[in-house]
Amino acid sequence: MIYLDYQATTPLAPEARDAMLRWLDGPDGTGFGNPHSAHRMGRQAAAAVELARDRVAALFPAGGKVIFTGSATEAINLAIRGTASRGGTVSVSAIEHAAVLDTAKSCGKWHELNVAQDGQCNVKQDPPSDTRLICVMQVNNEIGTIQPTLDWHRRAKEMNALYLCDAVQAYGKMEVTGADMIAISAHKFHGPKGIGALWVRDGLELEEVQTGGGQEFGLRSGTLSPALCAGFGAAAKEAKDRMAQDAEHIEQLWSRARELFSDWTLNGSEDARWHGNLNIRREGLDVARLMSDCRNVMFSAGSACASGSGRPSHVLKAIGLSDEEAKSSIRLGFGRYTTMEQIEEAAQAINTAAKEQGL
Repeated sequence: MIYLDYQATTPLAPEARDAMLRWLDGPDGTGFGNPHSAHRMGRQAAAAVELARDRVAALFPAGGKVIFTGSATEAINLAIRGTASRGGTVSVSAIEHAAVLDTAKSCGKWHELNVAQDGQCNVKQDPPSDTRLICVMQVNNEIGTIQPTLDWHRRAKEMNALYLCDAVQAYGKMEVTGADMIAISAHKFHGPKGIGALWVRDGLELEEVQTGGGQEFGLRSGTLSPALCAGFGAAAKEAKDRMAQDAEHIEQLWSRARELFSDWTLNGSEDARWHGNLNIRREGLDVARLMSDCRNVMFSAGSACASGSGRPSHVLKAIGLSDEEAKSSIRLGFGRYTTMEQIEEAAQAINTAAKEQGL
């Protein structure tokens, strides 16, 4: 099988797996301690958690704190709900992940920021004057477009509002830009599933939205998993150490993929984009049939969260595509462990299957 769905999840890095094993049991049977316990095993587990926290923090802007969560979705909920007492409107870009869109809607007053046909959220628009929080992601999960996050952070400051950046698709791949809060997920950059984090700048206080033991700075209750934290930290360290190498590899894959799919239409900007995401379309394409005919190639008809809904992608609709154009689009995602041979083999299978549809 050829895996080309890196926006949905990424393969676990061997370094992350090795780091996790010590805290699942360990050779001496003492790696399963509760990191919130005061005895020796607990302190050892707590030290592993703090090492992971430092490694994750190393890819964020200087200052601030890293709050471990169960996912980026939980981190986003903590950010949006944890600032709700400020009142006012939550302004979100039209191409945000459902974790942002649905949470903003559930919190009362919300406003949608439009995007251009190239998939960028133009900063030259006016959010409501009572906006308390602006949410614009760094890299879109469906079409890979890179957003003007620095401009939006500056705009939020001018409005005396906070800025939340969903950096799930950016963290570990490029520099994460400034914000008041940044949400990430470990499994999007070769870490384990089941753990995410919210970075919060110094001086910003959030309200508790999940009651209990208050283990994470009194904001996120629940026993942390040292194994998941260790895997998260190891993946972050590996991403930091080989960021330039990974980026060069992905550029080579992107260039070849663009050649192989030259007669397909690209969705979103070609330049302001993470090149590990190729979202393309063919007029009249039956995507369900294509996926059935190419069952050994793992790719997506949209974001993993929206697949199977039968509805056109809200992201593709937001950039001006018709229902038919949106439903004839596919997303190919590749990264660190993708080979050139896999890209070429997958392209041959997909192009052959599309031709069999008369396209």
